[in-house]
Amino acid sequence: MKAAAKKLDVMVAGDLFADIIMSGFSFWPQPGQEAVAENFCREIGGGAAITACGLAKLGLRVGVLGVVGSDIGSWVVDGLRECGVDASGICCDVHRPTAFTVAVSGPEDRAFFTYLGANAKFPELLMEAATRRLLSQARHVHLACAPDLEAAPELFESLRMNDCSLSLDVGWHESWLSDPRAMALVRELDIFFPNEREAACMTGETDPAAMLAAYAGSGARAVALKLGARGAGLLWRGKIIFADPYPVEPVDTTGAGDSFNAGFLYGLLQGEDPETCLRIATICGALSTEALGGISSFPSLEKLQEAGAKTNLRTELWLEK
Repeated sequence: MKAAAKKLDVMVAGDLFADIIMSGFSFWPQPGQEAVAENFCREIGGGAAITACGLAKLGLRVGVLGVVGSDIGSWVVDGLRECGVDASGICCDVHRPTAFTVAVSGPEDRAFFTYLGANAKFPELLMEAATRRLLSQARHVHLACAPDLEAAPELFESLRMNDCSLSLDVGWHESWLSDPRAMALVRELDIFFPNEREAACMTGETDPAAMLAAYAGSGARAVALKLGARGAGLLWRGKIIFADPYPVEPVDTTGAGDSFNAGFLYGLLQGEDPETCLRIATICGALSTEALGGISSFPSLEKLQEAGAKTNLRTELWLEK
C-alpha cells in the first residue's frame, strides 16, 4: 500500500490510563505522613494517549490502539475523540476496569502509582492487529509500550509487512531495558525514544554522549535521548547532536517525554531534517509542562512555530562508521 493512500499518518499503540494528578505539595511525605496538594486534575493519560493527542493537535491524522474497561472507558474514548484522535482501534474489556495512575508531581520530577487494569489485554490486541494487517492503514506506528521480548521479532516483522515505519518508547520497564535482547530490537527501529535513566540501564553508561555512542556501536540507527531540564540528544545515522532545553517555568512534568515523542514524529513525518525534528521535540516536551497533565498545554502549531527559533543545537561528534 502506498503511503499517500493510507488513512492515517500515525497509529499509536499502548496502554491507556485515567490520570489523577496532584501537585503543589509543601514537602514530600515519608511513610505514615500526609501531604496536601494545592492542585488536582483528572486527565486521559498513558504514553499512547498523550503522544496521539499531541500529534493530532499539530494536524496529523492519528489513531490509537488500546484497551479500556467498561467503567470509565467511554470517558477516555470521548476525550481522545475531542482531541481529534481516531479511537476506533480501542476495545473494551468488560472483565477489568480502566487502568489508572495517581501522579504526584513537582516542577522537576514526579512519582507514579499505577493500576494496570484493562491494559492486561493489550499485548494480545497488538499482536492480533499486526497479524491481521490492521495497522497498515498508518504510515507510521509508534509503540508506547514494552513489547514482549519473545514475541517482539514477529511483531516487528508483521509491522514491516504492513509497510509502516516504526518507533518505540518502552518507558521505565527495568527487566526489559536490562535484557540483552532489547538492544537487538532497537536496531530494527526507525527511531527509539529512551530517557536518560532508561538509556543508562540499557547501555551501562552515565554520560549522554557515551550512551548514544553505545547505541551506535550496537547498530542502532536513530535514538532520541530525553534529558529533561538539560534538553535532549540525538543519534542519527552516525551523528550525535544535542539540543539545549527550551526555557519554561514547569508546573508538572507528567507526559513531557510523550510530548517530546509527538514533536519529533511530527517533524519526521513532515520530512524535516533530524536537527529540526529534535528542536520541535524539545519545544513540545518543554511547553507540555506548563500545566497539569500531559495534554492540555501541548502547543498548537502556531505556538510551536513562534517558539522554533529559541532552541539551540550543538553537534557533538561524527562517529566512525
